[in-house]
Amino acid sequence: MKIIGKIFNVILYIILIVAIIKIYGYYKKNTMNDFYKAEEKQGLSAFGRDSEVKYSNMYSYKIESEKYNDAMLAKTVNVDKNTSYKVSCMVKTENVIPEKNPSDSGVFVCIADTFEKSKSIVGTNDWQLIEFTFNSKNRNKLDIGFRLGGNEENCTGTAWFSDISLEKVATNRDNEWNFACFIIQNTNVSINKNGMTHQINLQMKQTDIANTKSNMARFKTSAEELSNYNMKVKYDVIYINDTLTTLSYDQDNGYYVAPKDVKKFIDKYLEKKEYDHIFIVFKLEDELINSQTDWLGLGGMVYNGVGFSNIKVPISVNNFTYTYNSFYNTFPEEVFLHEFLHTLEKNNKDYGYGEIELHAYNYYGYKEEELIGLKNWYADYMQSNISYNNKKIGLSKELYSLTPPQLSDFKYSEKVEDVFKEPEGVIEVIKSMFSGLKLKTTNSDIEEVKNNESFGF
Repeated sequence: MKIIGKIFNVILYIILIVAIIKIYGYYKKNTMNDFYKAEEKQGLSAFGRDSEVKYSNMYSYKIESEKYNDAMLAKTVNVDKNTSYKVSCMVKTENVIPEKNPSDSGVFVCIADTFEKSKSIVGTNDWQLIEFTFNSKNRNKLDIGFRLGGNEENCTGTAWFSDISLEKVATNRDNEWNFACFIIQNTNVSINKNGMTHQINLQMKQTDIANTKSNMARFKTSAEELSNYNMKVKYDVIYINDTLTTLSYDQDNGYYVAPKDVKKFIDKYLEKKEYDHIFIVFKLEDELINSQTDWLGLGGMVYNGVGFSNIKVPISVNNFTYTYNSFYNTFPEEVFLHEFLHTLEKNNKDYGYGEIELHAYNYYGYKEEELIGLKNWYADYMQSNISYNNKKIGLSKELYSLTPPQLSDFKYSEKVEDVFKEPEGVIEVIKSMFSGLKLKTTNSDIEEVKNNESFGF
């Protein structure tokens, strides 16, 4: 009987070991490690773990879209408020094709329900590193997404994500903002107005370029002075000889330059140097802008984590918007300042310092004045010196030392353990396996954010 008992125990142990091996194999193929999936069009994309295409020992996360879709794997992460973070991961792609061209869609890392994202990868590419930096601002919880698609258009293709990690550093308190001013010297675009197609072919004049250079120098002085020297400014003026051939369009603003329209021109500069805000200066005919308001500039847009603004140069020689003239305009840098302030306006809200609209100057008793436009409004807005209900309101002084997080900030970072860590050991594996079985599906994180926010002036 003792021998039979020992044989039974051996058989039981063998069965247990085999069961553990099968459980572990099932885990590696099926558990999603608390990720959830989100799609714009339900059921068009496939999500899972890949045992054959992988970067390291662990199975990779895979998204496959045979039809155009916006698909994402995301994970809810607890974060410290007002802290800079970096997500790193290895990414491999196969036949990733955006629905339209040009496009900023593709494979990227992002924060769900926002425009905060890394660079996008398209086409077929072997494993490469993607790094995505962001500030948590006033959030203590957010969803980090790994996406095949985009805020603008959908994609087809396959993406694999592996070796995901999260790092953090104390927020950089540098009040020096570095601006990139790209002058697009040639415009040749087709636009539609009232059912008619118009071909616009324009070149910057030397006076336009000279005014832009002058206004950037004036912008530096004005931004520093009007902030009561709480911010410093440095900048580069970069000349783009390539021709702008596409414009984006929305019903409120008409035709404008979105990041996707110029990324092929500016990315090579942005990869070499870190900037905190981007100005795109280009020429376009006023009467063909085809918008409800004939804007001079557009702000509030974002490209790879930094503010992105349009400065439209009119064709009329009698337009003194960007020309210093003691009889007509002594504040020609106003549009540059205004569009940058839209970024600070948004930051003021996102960091939890309050919400005060840049366009609400009439409500607070300010008016445009001859020669200086809204300069007095900007000064009080930037110095939180607007009188309202027996108190002073405006932008928080803290904003000027909250430049966008850059990769260079993470030289001495701290790794956030356990956030994307793969389970180890039998107990962790079993727990993760049952958690993975609860993989939820949602499209809320996709549908709520599909158009880049912009504010005209």
